[in-house]
Amino acid sequence: MTTPPLVPPFGGQPPPPQQHQQQPQAQAARDVNTASLCRIGQETVQDIVFRTMEIFQLLRNMQLPNGVTYHPNTHQDRLGKLQEHLRMLSVLFRKLRLVYDKCSENCAGLDPIAPELLIPFVEDDGSKHEERSSGQSRPVSDERREILEVNKKLKQKNQQLKQIMDQLRNLIWEINSMLAVRS
Repeated sequence: MTTPPLVPPFGGQPPPPQQHQQQPQAQAARDVNTASLCRIGQETVQDIVFRTMEIFQLLRNMQLPNGVTYHPNTHQDRLGKLQEHLRMLSVLFRKLRLVYDKCSENCAGLDPIAPELLIPFVEDDGSKHEERSSGQSRPVSDERREILEVNKKLKQKNQQLKQIMDQLRNLIWEINSMLAVRS
């Protein structure tokens, strides 16, 4: 992709604007989907983290002027690298802000969904689910309610089996200790 020169060529007249090339480029800029913007944002965040780690590495390797002789060229080189990383970091943050604004603009018309509803939870008991579902406008389906009841009964049976196993273990322990005493 080439851009037309700002200064007219030696012939004097600037070339006529190329309308047919500008329209597809403008259309492509508008058609960027939110998923690709999110991917760009993720890559930008990764770049920010990488640059920040490099900044800390440079700072750790820099020597303070505390009376120790140091090489001015090395110090200036490291200082230049540090300033370049900081400049790039500010550019990356501006880029991330633009991506965020564009994503927010693209998602402005969508119904907001609470992030908690997008995260699948493993239920310990039905009470947590009932607390969350009471705040929702949708009723809990009969199938879900039946699964929760079965899980509750299963947990009760498992608890009973655990108690029986503990009693058997204690009984066996007592029998073994009594046999050890007699022998």
